[in-house]
Amino acid sequence: MRPVYPRQGRSGWRRWVPSWRQTLGLIFSCVGVITGLLAILYARTEIPADLNAFATQQDNVYYWADGTEMARTGEVNRQDLPLDKVPEKVRWAALAAENETFYSDSGVSPSGMVRAVSKMITGGSTQGGSTITQQYVKNAYLNQEQTFSRKLSEMFIAIKLDRKMDKDEILERYLNTSWYGRGTYGIQRAAHAYYNKDVSELNASEGAFLASLLKGAALYDPAVSAKNHERAVERWEWVLDRMVAIGKLSKEERARYTRFPEPVAPPRPAGLSGQTGYLVETARAYVSAHTDISDQDFARGGYQIHTTFDRKGVAALAKAVGTVRPTLGPDPRRPDRTVRIGAASVTTDGRITALYGGEDYLKQGFNDANSSVVPAGSAFTPFVYAAALRDGVQRERGKPRTPVTPATLYDGDNKISLLTPEGPYWDRSGKIVKAVNDNDRSWGRISLKNAVAQSVNTSMMQLGMDVGLDRVGKVGVDTGLLESSLGEKLPSFSLGTATPSAIRMADAYATFAARGRHTDPYSVTGLTRNGEDVPVEKPKPRQALPAPVAKAVDEALREAVRHGSAAAAKAAGAGAAGKTGTAQDNKSAWFVGYRGGLSTAVSLARIDPRSQELLPLDKLGAASSGSAGSSGSSRSSRSPGSFPLGVWTEYMTARP
Repeated sequence: MRPVYPRQGRSGWRRWVPSWRQTLGLIFSCVGVITGLLAILYARTEIPADLNAFATQQDNVYYWADGTEMARTGEVNRQDLPLDKVPEKVRWAALAAENETFYSDSGVSPSGMVRAVSKMITGGSTQGGSTITQQYVKNAYLNQEQTFSRKLSEMFIAIKLDRKMDKDEILERYLNTSWYGRGTYGIQRAAHAYYNKDVSELNASEGAFLASLLKGAALYDPAVSAKNHERAVERWEWVLDRMVAIGKLSKEERARYTRFPEPVAPPRPAGLSGQTGYLVETARAYVSAHTDISDQDFARGGYQIHTTFDRKGVAALAKAVGTVRPTLGPDPRRPDRTVRIGAASVTTDGRITALYGGEDYLKQGFNDANSSVVPAGSAFTPFVYAAALRDGVQRERGKPRTPVTPATLYDGDNKISLLTPEGPYWDRSGKIVKAVNDNDRSWGRISLKNAVAQSVNTSMMQLGMDVGLDRVGKVGVDTGLLESSLGEKLPSFSLGTATPSAIRMADAYATFAARGRHTDPYSVTGLTRNGEDVPVEKPKPRQALPAPVAKAVDEALREAVRHGSAAAAKAAGAGAAGKTGTAQDNKSAWFVGYRGGLSTAVSLARIDPRSQELLPLDKLGAASSGSAGSSGSSRSSRSPGSFPLGVWTEYMTARP
């Protein structure tokens, strides 16, 4: 057994290979050591005396940028229920989804544990690999961390618990401590949160949906998003099919469940009225995306979230919208409910200081400041201009790109034919595409700087073709727009078919104000819990555009305010820069601009509440005369594009 190398009596490579006795001895030694260590760990592991304190959860507290309290959320809803009050098929829905061998296993899943540990060792995505007993141990005694030591503790406690408790008792406790989302722990509160029912009234179909939530409520609550709804339906169908496969639901009953049991909409906390709910929602989303805190852990409360939101700025923005909004319909006492206004302010270092997401979060939960359905219109043209200044143009295929300057002249006449490097651009019907200016006006030969300032569509569309629409889109993304909001790149792309949110538009324009330096928008400056700092990722600034390019765009936007299409913004004070934006089909209007280090975007649209489709703005505010905002124009002579400008001017005038 004593290893002597090289081995006597052997030749070549065999001299270095252990004998079978040595190999078996090594294997038995390793198994013995591992078994001994596991036995020691098992003996030393105790079932904790105290459960996690679900009944003493704390609120999450959100703070304004000045440190004063803004809102409290995170009340946890939990109620214990005896297992015999849970319908048998609802119980088996949970078992089919999570652990169909629950009544016959030892409380742990060896294969699942091996998968979970191997994933952690190799750096892959964490996996539960857990039986219901293990999940209950994690819910009741341990934290939610996916670490090797926590997994070992979970396994040993589960084995001891399985030997100590009856299976029904474990299942009862599991169903009473599981997280179902919407602030609820336990199946009784979940039944009320999703169906306004006592759990005893649930059928197998509803139980199958609630069982789906056990895999991750944040992913399967249909109210969160369309993608969530799709996942929920798929998981619900799978759970019902599993119940049939394990003999706990007849094929005849399964055949009756063809329609997804839609849950009721979640209630909105009363403390989140007005704009507060939109602010909390935005900060909460940032925490979710930029920390390691799970939704379940966050819902347990105790966090202090320090935001970037300026109390006075939020109030001033809401007041500005409130001043202009009554002028948008024929009767100020009965405003047009299809009108949607979204607005956001972002500083040049990325801080979101103010939002306007809608009239009231409790009445309209959808945040219009973060909406990605409103076309940017001609407010998008500064990105075309920036791309041309940065990358130059190519008018002939195979020829080198040619630099352009703010003084470069382009054809500003109405109805010019759009050209590609290969020749005219033909649409699908076989016609040459022509660009059209507002009011069919022809401007003649015009400098690119003035074409931006005066919002000359034809020059900007041709410039986009010469630069290349992919390059234009890249500048938009580099300065802060999301790739997902750009859409299809047809010639009209240069006139703003992209649908960025007000937050992203304000942030992108802030890049021009910051001489090309860009920081992604953020809403949380710090996070603490129990007096300890919790790491939260913050965006890092980067040079998105060459400083001379950003400076040239800045000068064009200032010219738009001094002598161009945004002249009404001069009322906001010296140094204002910005751009109006109207979609070609007149279904949206924008104003995006900045003064000093604060950039603000205001969007306006009309959205059909049933179809959620955009409606024309043609008759908006045209029924009677009166003033709105700082523009002082009569309503009968105002275009829809003047309303966002009115909001922006009112707001920026009120800012110090």
